[in-house]
Amino acid sequence: MLITPSFLQGKIQVPPSKSVSHRAIICAALAKGESIISNIILSDDIKATIAGLKNLGAQIEVLPETVNRYLVKVRGGLKVDEKAGEIDCWESGSTLRFLIPIAAALGNETVFMGRGRLIDRPLNIYYELFEKQKFPYQTSSNKLPLCLQGKLQAGEYKLRGDVSSQFITGLMFALPLLAGDSKIFLTSELQSKGYIDLTIQTLQAFGIKIGYTADYQTIDIKGGQQYKCTDYRIEADYSQAAFWLVAACLGNEVQCAGLNKDSLQADKAILDIIQSLGGELIWVASDTVLCRAHKLTGITIDVGDCPDLVPILAVLGSLIQGETKIVNAARLRIKESDRLAAITSELKKLGAQIVESGDELIICGQQKLLGAGELDAWADHRIAMALAIATTRCELANTLNGWQSVSKSYPDFWQEYQSLGGKIQQEG
Repeated sequence: MLITPSFLQGKIQVPPSKSVSHRAIICAALAKGESIISNIILSDDIKATIAGLKNLGAQIEVLPETVNRYLVKVRGGLKVDEKAGEIDCWESGSTLRFLIPIAAALGNETVFMGRGRLIDRPLNIYYELFEKQKFPYQTSSNKLPLCLQGKLQAGEYKLRGDVSSQFITGLMFALPLLAGDSKIFLTSELQSKGYIDLTIQTLQAFGIKIGYTADYQTIDIKGGQQYKCTDYRIEADYSQAAFWLVAACLGNEVQCAGLNKDSLQADKAILDIIQSLGGELIWVASDTVLCRAHKLTGITIDVGDCPDLVPILAVLGSLIQGETKIVNAARLRIKESDRLAAITSELKKLGAQIVESGDELIICGQQKLLGAGELDAWADHRIAMALAIATTRCELANTLNGWQSVSKSYPDFWQEYQSLGGKIQQEG
C-alpha cells in the first residue's frame, strides 16, 4: 500500500473495545439463557473467540446492527466433560489465555491451536499451575498445539502479577464454575491493573462476585456460582482512539466520538499522557474529545499498565520537542511482533531518532520525518496503524507491506483513514 502524506480532518466513531468484547461474549457463553451483546465489530480476534466458544457448546448468532457494527446473540451453557475438539485461536492471545482455563474447568478434552507468533507465545504460567495439580496436558517444546485432558480443581493459585493479566483473567472466568472456593495469590505487584478492573466489572454485570484486596494481591472466588444472562453494550476502545488522538496531537484535526469518560480501560491512560506532554483535551460533547497540541515536550512514560500504546507513543515522541523515554516495556517483546524492535526499525526508516535500550525506547523528537521508506508492519496491527499516522507528518510517501494486519483488531481502519482525508493506494 502506498501512503501519501495528508491532512486528516473529521470525526471518528471510535470502534468498540476489543478487550471488553472478549469478556462480555465469554461471560454470555457461560450463562444459561440468552444474552445480546451489542456494538461489536468482527475483528479477527473476536471471530476467534466466537468460534472457540461455539466449539465448547455455546450457540452464537451474529446479526447486523448498524454499518460495520453487529449484535451477537449468545445462548450459553457450555458442555461439561465432553470432547471439544480443536479450538483455533488464530493469532489472538486473549482467546487462547481466556479459554484454556475455561475448557479445563469444564473438564473438556480440547486441543488449542494457533497461528503466527501465537504458537510461541508463553503459557508457562498455566503449565506450572497444571503441574502443581497433576492436571494432564500435552505440548511439544512448550508451543502450540496444546492438548488438555483433565479437569481443573478448586484451591489456591499462585502466580506472578508482572506477567500478562490475561492469565489472571482466564482464571477469574473459570474458577467460579468449580464446586469449591479458590484464591488467586499474586507473588509480585500487579501490572495492567486496568484489564483486571475490566474483568471484574464484566463478571459483576453477569452476576459473578469476586473479592479482592485493594492491591489485588489476593483475589477470592467463591465456587458454585452461576453466570446470569444479560444484555450488554460494548463501550468504545481507548486503544484504537489513541491512534486518532495522537494524529490530532501531530497537527491533524480529528475528533473521537463514543468514548466513556468513566471507562476502566487501561489505555484510557492516553488522555493523561497527552496532558502530561502539554496537550490540551477538550470534551466537545459528553462522549466526544478533541486534542489540541501547542508545544508538546517529551517526558518519561511508564507503560507497565498500558503496553499496547507503545507503537503510537513512539510515533508521537518522534515528532515532539525534546527527549521521550518509554520505560517498563519488557512485555512488548512477546506481542504479535517484538514491538520495540518493530517500531524502532520502521521509524528509523522514516528518519526518526529512536534507540532501543534494553526494554526501553529513547526518542529524540523532531519537526518532521523524511519518509520515502519501504515499511513493514511486521504482521502487527498496531505497527501498521502507527505507521499510517506517522506518514501524516512525513515529507515523502511511504510504502507499507502487511497493511492487511489491521483486520486483527480494527478491520475498518483504512476505510476510516480515507474518510478523514488519508491518501492510500493499494498496489499489486
